[in-house]
Amino acid sequence: MSHSSSHPSSSSSNSHQGWALLALAAAVLLWGTSYAAAKTALGSFSPSVLIALRMVMASLVLLPFWRRLPKPNYLPGDWKWLLGLGLLQPCLYFMLEVKALQFTSSGQAGTVAALAPLFVALLAWIWLKERMGRNGILGLLLSLTGVVLLSLGASHQQSAPNPLLGNSLQLLAMLCVALYMVILKRLSSRYDTWWLTGTQNLLGVLFFVPGLITAPEGTLAAAPAESWYSVIYLGGLVSLGGFGLYNMAMRWIPASQAAMSINLVPLVALLMGWIWLGEALTPLQLVAALAIFGGVLLGQWTKSVARVRQPLASIGAD
Repeated sequence: MSHSSSHPSSSSSNSHQGWALLALAAAVLLWGTSYAAAKTALGSFSPSVLIALRMVMASLVLLPFWRRLPKPNYLPGDWKWLLGLGLLQPCLYFMLEVKALQFTSSGQAGTVAALAPLFVALLAWIWLKERMGRNGILGLLLSLTGVVLLSLGASHQQSAPNPLLGNSLQLLAMLCVALYMVILKRLSSRYDTWWLTGTQNLLGVLFFVPGLITAPEGTLAAAPAESWYSVIYLGGLVSLGGFGLYNMAMRWIPASQAAMSINLVPLVALLMGWIWLGEALTPLQLVAALAIFGGVLLGQWTKSVARVRQPLASIGAD
């Protein structure tokens, strides 16, 4: 009797795992192509204007469906986590990433993004007192070394006038992403995926729209069609689809397991940078990219790498 009752549960778990993997694959595709799209849009818009347009576009797409979303199970003190979630992403994350793309290539920025899973493990080690392990520490150091080599080996071309500064800003953006992932795991069991995504976008609109209002006159009218296509893609698909699909997967699988999918983002970003923007990597940068990927694999090789499976109860909900 007990054997037959456990089968549907196992089947349901496998189904959720499958949907989670599909959601992550779609999110990776959207995020990987977003670097080239943002680089294109930055040719016509300043960082503040681009982010504001992106947030407004995402909010307009989600607005008609807002009333149909499930009501959240709010608990006292959640406002701090919700506010922190929105400040980390989109506010700080987008500011750092778009600024980084002014100084480095889309391919390099995408490669630095591979560090996000290790940053998640590092934060779990520091914040949740979970053991990271020797391989995790060595992997993080190897990947960080790769980022430095990636920056030093870059040629100062038009698409990357200051790769060291740009890649450093992208590193900070990945720290924001890691914090965002850990906090998101706390809220995902009680809040609808799209409700969280919409709330984040609303905070982004409030944060960035002043930059749009103060933009020089004629900025929007002078932008070519390809820049507007990039804005529509970034706002309508990447901002909603990427983070919405990722948030959905986080309801079904551990945060650290979902974070591993980001390892594929650099491959997509490098490919799109080459196809779309004609970007190229020097031999030293190719070695650096291998060091980053090798460090990430090393960090995830052992079971001692932190897995953020439980809500952040130890931090306190008050």
